[in-house]
Amino acid sequence: MAHFAELNSSNEVLRVVVISNEDVDANGGDESTQAETFVATIVPYGTGGVAWKQTSYNNNFRKEYAGIGYSYDSSKDMFISQQPYSSWSLDSNDDWKAPVTYPTVTEISSVGVVISWDEDNQKWLGQTFTGDDYTTVTNYQWDASGLTWNEV
Repeated sequence: MAHFAELNSSNEVLRVVVISNEDVDANGGDESTQAETFVATIVPYGTGGVAWKQTSYNNNFRKEYAGIGYSYDSSKDMFISQQPYSSWSLDSNDDWKAPVTYPTVTEISSVGVVISWDEDNQKWLGQTFTGDDYTTVTNYQWDASGLTWNEV
């Protein structure tokens, strides 16, 4: 099955639809403008929709599979996910990166750390869950300079 993202005038993805591979092959093939035009003839645009762009479910082309709210960068011919936090920026691979490098340590005493970003304080936070019923929670913050978790 082939997947096509409906774009608005700002190249934001509104929805993704599935089209048969046979129909795509018969109408120009993968990544063709002919296939996009064909989709427009069989799937009416929704509110605000102005164009269709094929996306790859397996990330084989256009960087990544399009999702609602993603944007299509026509100059790079790729879909880019939504910015997760206002402080994050795109790196040279067009991946969102936090202003503080993601923790390199993902376990403490052989226990996996659940990692989250604290936008207000611009730091990585971690939690471990231990005990017989995993109800013992320990909170940590990442020390990027020392490459270690500090209990808080």
